[in-house]
Amino acid sequence: MTILRNVLFGVVGLFLALPLIVVAGVSVNARQSLTFPPQGFSPGWYGQIFLDMEWRNALIASLVLALSSAALAVLIALPLAWFLWRRHAPWANLFQLLGVAPFTLPPVITALGLLTFWATTGFYGQSWTAVIGHAIFFVTLPLVTISLGFSAIDRSLVEAASTLGGDDRTVFRTIVLPLISPYIVSGYAFAFVLSLNEYIVAYMTVGFTMETLPIKIFNSLRYGYTPTMAAVTVLFVATAAIVFSLVARFGDLPKLLGAMTSSEP
Repeated sequence: MTILRNVLFGVVGLFLALPLIVVAGVSVNARQSLTFPPQGFSPGWYGQIFLDMEWRNALIASLVLALSSAALAVLIALPLAWFLWRRHAPWANLFQLLGVAPFTLPPVITALGLLTFWATTGFYGQSWTAVIGHAIFFVTLPLVTISLGFSAIDRSLVEAASTLGGDDRTVFRTIVLPLISPYIVSGYAFAFVLSLNEYIVAYMTVGFTMETLPIKIFNSLRYGYTPTMAAVTVLFVATAAIVFSLVARFGDLPKLLGAMTSSEP
């Protein structure tokens, strides 16, 4: 039974890895075509991401968007999670629902709503609207991780600090913030990775005025195929793997992903 299970897991793992294997093979194709198996070997397409001005500008735009929107998402989620942890009123759940709703809706619905809003206010096409749009769309991720961090805090520590004369600001800075810092970093990492790969919200809020890497890939498809597109995909996967590996190394990744852990006796 163990052998059969291992074989089954191996087959499933291979099936899931096949698309990445194909894309990785295409990314080192010596010819400028998306063919597999690769015809020759050339890692030069990875260099195109950094040497070609258009691809480099798209990479910079994606990094700026992801870094900024993830930071804004954390700034929105942190006080909201702090409020929800301290308040147990039934109406407080409404704020939690508002924080989770953008990510649970289909991306095209959120993108259409943002498009309508920015077009109505006259700010459509501004690069900062994509930052706000991504922050709203991905605020659920840091909200969930930070809320998990708050739920793991022993409230007796907060009560003891308050009894000793600490005000809310002091208690938050000296007791709460150090305890939830790993959850804040994890929420930021999750929002960063997904923002880096997101296309629909960015495209429908800025159009062609800001070309991120996903938008650049779709725009390039109109003029032909190049292994640089596959190289960008491998770069995305590698970035996500590194970020999530760091989260798993320095934090409790199963708990952050919502997995239930058995309680110790």
